[in-house]
Amino acid sequence: MSTKSRNYFLDNYKALLILLVVTGHFIEPCHTNNAFLEALKWIIFSFHMPAFIFISGFFSKKDMGFEKLIQKLVIPYFVYEFLYYFLYVFIIHKETGLYLNRPKFSLWYLMALFFWRVLTPYVRKIPGNMFIAFTAGLLVGFTELGNFFSIPRTLVFYPFFLAGYYFQESWFEALRRHWKALTFGLSAFVALFLGLTALSGTELTTFIFYGRYSYQDMNMPGIEGLLVRAGCYAISFLALFALCAFIPRKQHFFSVLGVRTMPIYLFHGMIYSALKETPLLKSINTPGETALLLVSCVALTFLLAGNLPTRFVNAVSSVQVSLPRLPKLPGSFKRPTRPGSFPFLTRFKKGMAP
Repeated sequence: MSTKSRNYFLDNYKALLILLVVTGHFIEPCHTNNAFLEALKWIIFSFHMPAFIFISGFFSKKDMGFEKLIQKLVIPYFVYEFLYYFLYVFIIHKETGLYLNRPKFSLWYLMALFFWRVLTPYVRKIPGNMFIAFTAGLLVGFTELGNFFSIPRTLVFYPFFLAGYYFQESWFEALRRHWKALTFGLSAFVALFLGLTALSGTELTTFIFYGRYSYQDMNMPGIEGLLVRAGCYAISFLALFALCAFIPRKQHFFSVLGVRTMPIYLFHGMIYSALKETPLLKSINTPGETALLLVSCVALTFLLAGNLPTRFVNAVSSVQVSLPRLPKLPGSFKRPTRPGSFPFLTRFKKGMAP
């Protein structure tokens, strides 16, 4: 019996993305200290989460039962929320509360992924659903929802999940063949985007790619906020597609990182949250310190892909869930033998016949 070979291209792509997630967070406190870190942060945040979510959508084509979603996403969300709470309160002494409707740090992704997986089987039946997803992502910027149930991020990033959901594996090869056009288009669009924002006097920060902040929070309360977000959509899609040409297709030593993204994603945030409260990350400035930080990010990524973090994550997501089923009412209605035919109506109609 033949089995389908593993797609190492996607493993390698996820490996790169999870490394960029870790690096992007750890350079956050010091990215303004030198030009290299500033540029690196702009590059990472312009596409790393959109690409990550795009691949999540690609792997979500098979519908998952509600109980399975509770097991794989909701229970882990609660467990890690409690872990973050104890970390904040008892270790780093950060004032916070157990706000289960406002995800801490990177846990917004688990909450958003749950909503995406629950809603997509219904959304896909709506004509023009991709246009609706883009429209919702643009319009939510006019609201002030904050981090409530991670609604802004859920809506802003949903087009990437939906695009991945519809994407076919064979299309990756087409992207690889057209990498020159994609790279040129990305470069030209970035130049145009930056030129127009400079002429308009709009001051941009990497917050424009976060998906969390409203246009008011980013000092773009009017139509310029919507246009900037639309530009971000274009940049992110072009970048994640263009990068496909440069990802290795074969298995490498780093491919394991793409298989074990979840323990890396969940635990690096706890380590970062603890270090962020110290002056260590904020003081990084020189080329040597910058290089040491980047090497440390790579080492930490491999460390968190080890067996112990992976076993813990797998154990948390393996808790069996059995939702109660509603009992059948006595004398419940029986399905007719022919769809649309009701015996009592047939007899009624016969009695009415002339």
